[in-house]
Amino acid sequence: MSNISVTRMELLARKAQTTLAKQGRDLLEQKRAALMKEFMRVASAAYERSDALQESAAEASRALARAEALAGAEALRSAGLASRGGFNLEVSTSNVMGVRVPHIEQKSPSRSFLERGYSIVGMSTSVDETAAAFEREVKDIIHLADTTLRLIRLGDEIRRTSRRLNALDHNLIPRLQLEQRFIETALGERERADHFRLKLVKRALEQKRGE
Repeated sequence: MSNISVTRMELLARKAQTTLAKQGRDLLEQKRAALMKEFMRVASAAYERSDALQESAAEASRALARAEALAGAEALRSAGLASRGGFNLEVSTSNVMGVRVPHIEQKSPSRSFLERGYSIVGMSTSVDETAAAFEREVKDIIHLADTTLRLIRLGDEIRRTSRRLNALDHNLIPRLQLEQRFIETALGERERADHFRLKLVKRALEQKRGE
């Protein structure tokens, strides 16, 4: 505390800094509460999408087994090679309490049997059902990836906000309050000392006049 200037101006500055720090803490608490609310909403969606992906993956596996039994492994391999292709993904962001949260936008991976690339002449319908089942699985994978990315970003920001709150609550604000009390105590002692000296001077002057 030896480097603190014990003045009225310094005391006012400490009070102003403490007020600002408390206001900042309140804003951070509001931010964390909003982030936690969004985190829980996205987490609930992630659970639902995880269940949906498990179901679509199981259905795709069953469809593949049926197609292999009905059309044969060679027909499946030929259809797979013919229908190779891709689809576009776009990553945008939304704003949650000043935090940029990613969002995956996609065009549906589902295609008609004419768009899959293989010849439909002589091809078993089980192959087309398998392709549709795996396209649904891909769609569910993308949905789950979207929610997972949002959860990661929100979780990172919640941890960062919590660290800042802890720094304010356990470091900055207590230090400012301690310094404020130190200055107030030092100023009080100085005022009492000045008052005592004034009383001594006044007494000395009165004695001198009496003499």
